[in-house]
Amino acid sequence: MGPPSFSLGFASCNAAPRGGASAAFGAAGRRPGCQARRARGFTLVELLVALAVMALLALVSWRGLEAMARAQSGHRERDDAVLVLQTAMAQWTADLDAATAFGTLPAMDWDGRVLRLTRRSSDGTGLPAAAVVAWTLRPSAEGLRWMRWQSPPLATQDQWQQAWQLAANWAQDGTREVDAAAVAVLPLAGWTLAYFRNNTWTQPVGAAALGLNTPLPDGVRLVLDLPPGAGLIGQVSRDWVRPTFTVQRGS
Repeated sequence: MGPPSFSLGFASCNAAPRGGASAAFGAAGRRPGCQARRARGFTLVELLVALAVMALLALVSWRGLEAMARAQSGHRERDDAVLVLQTAMAQWTADLDAATAFGTLPAMDWDGRVLRLTRRSSDGTGLPAAAVVAWTLRPSAEGLRWMRWQSPPLATQDQWQQAWQLAANWAQDGTREVDAAAVAVLPLAGWTLAYFRNNTWTQPVGAAALGLNTPLPDGVRLVLDLPPGAGLIGQVSRDWVRPTFTVQRGS
């Protein structure tokens, strides 16, 4: 006796039915509906709907990527602007901290356009020397720029006098030779200064008004007007206090 046979109940499209009922088959000997099931596929309308959905998804994804790229670019531009501003404020503070009067030479002078400072410096060998530094707002090909100019190390009073006058001329209409020592710090729409003297904030004055006894004010307030489109916009203020300034406490 052979092994038992099992049938799962699935009939092939080409298999003949039991009992000789071959009349129910077509001329090709297949069961009815087999050919129809094999030919079943997507209709043109279904394909068009699928393509439209995929196109919509691609459009939405592209808009999202574009918005993300714009946001990253804006953050990068703002970070760069903040870094430039921090560097400028650090240089401004360093210049004021190093400002000092050498004998009868003024330490600070404001003429309404340029702030000139006499500051401590050093020559190429490391020996102490003086230098003249100037800050002003000047136009350029890219617009208004806050600029800084510094002279070479100075060893004599005649050299200082020449550099002091050169700084004033540079702020008015700088020449190519003088501009070589200038640095465009950052774009600005405007800037203002205020001095803290006699326990109150006042308008900045020249070196003659400060006098030799107090060549530096007790404090300097800097207000910068940042133009739009540079990563930052609005006003930025920075207060500097003279390192030797002491607060008089009441009894």
